[in-house]
Amino acid sequence: MKLWHPWRWLRDQHPDIDVTYTCLDAGRMGDLQGKSVRLDNRLTQAERRCTLTHELVHIERRGIEHHDPDVEERLVDLESARRLITISQLIDAFRWFRHPELVDLADHLWVDEQTALCRMEHLDPVEVAEIEAACDGDWSWRSTSS
Repeated sequence: MKLWHPWRWLRDQHPDIDVTYTCLDAGRMGDLQGKSVRLDNRLTQAERRCTLTHELVHIERRGIEHHDPDVEERLVDLESARRLITISQLIDAFRWFRHPELVDLADHLWVDEQTALCRMEHLDPVEVAEIEAACDGDWSWRSTSS
């Protein structure tokens, strides 16, 4: 099971992008300004990982962005969640927990809760069937956090 490594991807695919840490406005985890990604210096390690991935996806979508900024953010969120959380990792999580709370699922997957929720809310039928088969049908998901 290969783990997405945004720092390695940044190094290998985007060596011209700088990452800086600063205190961003409340509610902002990161942003992109030209060739610089700014991350809030109060983020947890999982939040840094998710936020950097999110900003990398924005970089890679330059020139093909959706005309509606809200739709673009949803597309970036979903691509980020898919990179950070593979179906193999979800199967492992559900074999371990069977009926996890959002906070436990996110912690196990080394992501923030928003990313875990996005991934779970966008499972396709094939992915659901894979989890079902791997867990012999004994798994469940509730989208509410504790």
